[in-house]
Amino acid sequence: MSRKRVLVVGGTGYLGQHLLQGLSELQGTPYDVAVTHHSAPPPQPLLDALPPSFVFFHVDMRTGSGFDDISLKFGQPDVVVNCAALSVPRVCENDPDSAMSINVPSTLVNWLSSFTENRILLIHLSTDQVYEGVKSFYKEDDETAPVNVYGKSKVVAEKFIAEKCSNFAILRSSIIFGPQTLSPVPKSLPIQWIDGVLSKGDKVDFFHDEYRCPVYVKDIVTVILTLTNRWVSDGKQMQMVLNVGGPDRVSRVQMAEAVAGIRGYNNTLIKPVSASSVDRGVRSPSDISMDITKLVQTLSIRPVTYIDGVKLTLAAKAKS
Repeated sequence: MSRKRVLVVGGTGYLGQHLLQGLSELQGTPYDVAVTHHSAPPPQPLLDALPPSFVFFHVDMRTGSGFDDISLKFGQPDVVVNCAALSVPRVCENDPDSAMSINVPSTLVNWLSSFTENRILLIHLSTDQVYEGVKSFYKEDDETAPVNVYGKSKVVAEKFIAEKCSNFAILRSSIIFGPQTLSPVPKSLPIQWIDGVLSKGDKVDFFHDEYRCPVYVKDIVTVILTLTNRWVSDGKQMQMVLNVGGPDRVSRVQMAEAVAGIRGYNNTLIKPVSASSVDRGVRSPSDISMDITKLVQTLSIRPVTYIDGVKLTLAAKAKS
């Protein structure tokens, strides 16, 4: 039996790096791994931390340049995990063309369909922002009605994949939080940012009326590795959409209060304000908490509670 091949698209971002770390820690290194990056070259601390067998390719998702190189030097993947995205809602709102061309993986899917023996599973990262945000605990079969360009681009992507791919798993992820990556990413991470601003002792505004189900990054990695293993071991047709959030519905105020409680900061530093009082240049859904019953039942994975995830994140920050 030849070793199975896994391609991670967007492997130098936050989730991508955590996934590469998870793949590198598997017993007996069961997979050959290829990684795409857009910003060249891949960061040295990441290369140093991974096995030399992990191969990197420069790919532009907008044009598809670089995919042919993967065909030649790595071959047909068995599993593709797409972590590449333009995921800042305000940026998407200001540049809808880029949002659509990056978030709808048409070049990737077209490349995958060029393989004649098309037994490939595409695991695609979507978002809780596909939901309108007018109720609590959305289920996977609830209507998608995004309120911003980012959410709209992700709905178009989901429909495109469902139409074009024989095998797929679409993961609607909430806010992802957890430890910093092997090579630190430039974007601010939610728990580390909250910890940083509260540690200064200044009052900070937090929304009391926007709700999400933040998910610990290593739980998402577990979901991806479980789906990969299931596909490789039984190869049964897979067409699945899963909500991937944590078990807790929390507001930004509650997110901050958890950090303050663990760190011993004064709760009076957290000033609750309404989301409508701040112009962020983009509409944001008010309650896109998700029901994760299907995730728990289908994959037997129980994501950690928000408070436990925060403790793990802050412990990792202290250690580093």
